[in-house]
Amino acid sequence: MSSKLIRGTFILTLGTILSKVLGLLYVIPFKAIIGGESAYAIYNYGYTPYTIFISIATAGVPLAVSKYVAKYNALGEYEVGHRLFRSGLFVMTLTGIASFLIMYGLATPIAEIVLKGAETEYTIADVASVIRAVSFALIVIPAMSLIRGFFQGNQSMGPSAVSTVIEQLARIIFLLAGSYIVIYMLKGSVVTAIGVATFAAFIGGIASLIVLLWYWRKRKPKLDEQRLQSKGELNVSLGNMYKEIIVYAFPFVMVGIANPLYTFIDQLTFNSAMAAGSQAVNYLDAYGTLSLNHKLVIIPVSLATAFAMTLVPLITESFVNDDRKILFRQLDQTIQVLLFITLPAALGLMILAEPFYTVFYGYSDLGTEVLRTYAPVAILFALYSVTAAILQGINEQRFTILSLLTGILIKLSLNIPLIKAFGTDGAIYATALGYFVSIVINLIVIKIFAKYPLRLVYRRVLLIVIFNIAMLVPVYFIYLGLHSIMNPESRLQGLLLIFICAAIGAGIYGYLSLKSGLADRLFGERLTRVKKKLGMS
Repeated sequence: MSSKLIRGTFILTLGTILSKVLGLLYVIPFKAIIGGESAYAIYNYGYTPYTIFISIATAGVPLAVSKYVAKYNALGEYEVGHRLFRSGLFVMTLTGIASFLIMYGLATPIAEIVLKGAETEYTIADVASVIRAVSFALIVIPAMSLIRGFFQGNQSMGPSAVSTVIEQLARIIFLLAGSYIVIYMLKGSVVTAIGVATFAAFIGGIASLIVLLWYWRKRKPKLDEQRLQSKGELNVSLGNMYKEIIVYAFPFVMVGIANPLYTFIDQLTFNSAMAAGSQAVNYLDAYGTLSLNHKLVIIPVSLATAFAMTLVPLITESFVNDDRKILFRQLDQTIQVLLFITLPAALGLMILAEPFYTVFYGYSDLGTEVLRTYAPVAILFALYSVTAAILQGINEQRFTILSLLTGILIKLSLNIPLIKAFGTDGAIYATALGYFVSIVINLIVIKIFAKYPLRLVYRRVLLIVIFNIAMLVPVYFIYLGLHSIMNPESRLQGLLLIFICAAIGAGIYGYLSLKSGLADRLFGERLTRVKKKLGMS
């Protein structure tokens, strides 16, 4: 992997992780401003449909455009990429306006569906107003995504990373300040505050667009010089341009939209299923709790997939060159690195569910129970993302659509009956089953088309599982001992409990990994220096 690619990957990964962490932390003060889980559920009712639209814009367009631009830049046909950029900006602006109008127009029907069966003070008009407020962001997001993709295609990752972080910061600042002003200074309603909070997505999009335009102005002289060097030997029609973009982008869109689709199914069916099952909880509180826990569960997934995905370009190269030996080693490493990071994070989150939920959202028996059930699903989220990316690497992305649709069908079929039977946990079980089947399909495809013998990875994965058990058993008993003498409702004591248990767990896991040589095989020989310093070599 070239140093330029490593640097670019690091910049994008850092920007993504910072954005995810900020997206988790803002919930703490925001929930305190607007109230409990029910209010957050109303916020999520507006944000989930928006996430589906934004996933379509951001999951496919930057990757597809970056590949297209990079391809023709490598051929010396720089003008082709610039033509796509100019035409694409116009098309994506129209797409953004169309998406905005569709979501704005569907606000009331969506609100009617999600509130069906719920006994709540919030009305259909309240939820519809929140959905309309967030829909304005769709006007700017598609065009912004195209600009990010163009920069990435020119091997310039900084603009994408910086604009991602600025977008999140601007959104959070406006969200917190706006909701605080509405409730505490203007004495407005919670619904108005939530509407302002969701409109913050539009403010974040504008801030990101300003950053990207600033980078464009700064780098325009170099880009103009690049265009003058274009060979001009290829005349690619706009029709062929868009055909190539759509063919490449569609599988990425499907992978990026997977999680929002699962969440949207919950949003549409949760209240009516809870009512049919006569569950003895406030339905909006339960849905809000599920949504809050999703933010916690997704963090270890982001960290693991960001690291493992750096290996995917190498997998593509090995597959194209038909170098099976190197390909198998890279597939082994990708899956093992993913599990090495995600498994302890997910299982640790499950054991420490009570202090984690308390620290972030306040003490709640329901919140603890849901997080304890939800935490292991992080492993499935991570495995799906990476196995789908591997399918891209071996040029079998068509099967990502098959696996996703199969998983979604299982989620749709089982969500209502499982929620009726198990309440909030039922939604999690349906999600886990859907993702599990999708992963199995992806692995079968990898085995068949890459001729990858899955048995090669079994021994190392078994070792990772054994190390996790060896770590979790003492951590669990230490947690029980500390829990008996500490106040579970205290955020400060909960944070202390997390730090103590996490430090002990990391120490045990790190020692076993270094002593056995597992860490060396996964992360390279650079760890030898660490082992020498610790006296383990």
